[in-house]
Amino acid sequence: MEIHEYQAKAILADYGVSIPEGGLAYSPEQATYRASEIGGEQWVVKAQIHSGARGQAGGIKLCSDEREVWEAADELLGKRLVTPQTGERGRGVYRLYVEAAVSAEREIYLGFVLDRSAERVMVVASAVGGMAIEEIAAADPNAIVRVNVEPAVGLQAFEAREIAFAVGLDASLVPQAVQMMTGCYRVFGELDATMLEINPLAVTADRRLLALDAKMTFDDNALFRHQDVSELRDKSQEDPRERTAVDRGLSYVGLDGNIGCIINGAGLAMATLDMIKHAGGEPANFLDIGGGASPERVLKAFRLVLSDDNVEAVLVNIFAGINRRDWVAEGVVQALQQLDPSVPVVVRLSGTNVEEGRRILAEADVGVVTADSLAEAGTRAVAATERSAA
Repeated sequence: MEIHEYQAKAILADYGVSIPEGGLAYSPEQATYRASEIGGEQWVVKAQIHSGARGQAGGIKLCSDEREVWEAADELLGKRLVTPQTGERGRGVYRLYVEAAVSAEREIYLGFVLDRSAERVMVVASAVGGMAIEEIAAADPNAIVRVNVEPAVGLQAFEAREIAFAVGLDASLVPQAVQMMTGCYRVFGELDATMLEINPLAVTADRRLLALDAKMTFDDNALFRHQDVSELRDKSQEDPRERTAVDRGLSYVGLDGNIGCIINGAGLAMATLDMIKHAGGEPANFLDIGGGASPERVLKAFRLVLSDDNVEAVLVNIFAGINRRDWVAEGVVQALQQLDPSVPVVVRLSGTNVEEGRRILAEADVGVVTADSLAEAGTRAVAATERSAA
């Protein structure tokens, strides 16, 4: 689960991370009021969407008076920002963060991520901030500092000092850097975060370290332990298809193709997507119905996949011993009878009770195309979309 910049900053502030003064606004009038509350001579009006590169998309505006604040807010609210991370659909702007402008002498990158191969939290830092870590790595791989933290003891002060010196911080700023990094590490562990990024981390003229931007994501499977974090979810920023899936206990990722996929198991799902691509097609989604593929669950999956107007064929690929194939077949029949889809459906079943499942599909006469192998299923699904296009 992602949260907004202002939410991430509020959490970080509770753990001792310094942030510029700012406030939330839902209207131009609120934005100008926030600016007057903050005081000063310049403010930054920031669109709050779940995406980076907002500045490049025109979502961050520097203002020198309250009239400019009002105009910036009026322009941004209701606008859809398109960034490299949002795709062509973009994300709607429904709230703004008005913040005191900060003059930075230097900008640094600081991030915390899960290193799954090492089973550790990794601190990632760079003396170059204000740009995506991928761009930094491409420009100069040696500019990135990486430190894996021993979970038994957590991030130690000496490690934080080493990171601070490695990114070129002055000795007078090291105590602030240590407090900031140890606070971030506590946030990461205590709230079950999966990513925490401060970019840029600014060194100001008055010798302070300020988090000018912040991004955080959390482990969905751990949200039951953190009701306060769970309540920060903004459904308006999510893909409607993915939001519907999450609310119904399904794992769904929307893609840009035209072949809808209903599959059990993440590994099988990835193999199915690869097979569709190998056959010359494009998958419309990644949908894992999990181990309990009951008829009701299959029906939910069909409703979700068919809600995508781009879907021109559906491929059902269920394999394993946990799910009974006859249950899956009953679910497919129920779904087709109730929904009466206008697109072809290709079904490949393998495993427990597979013969019974095939019999149910054949006797129901619901017009499905069956396949015995994954390769055959992928080829037939692609062929079905080509016939529809013709």
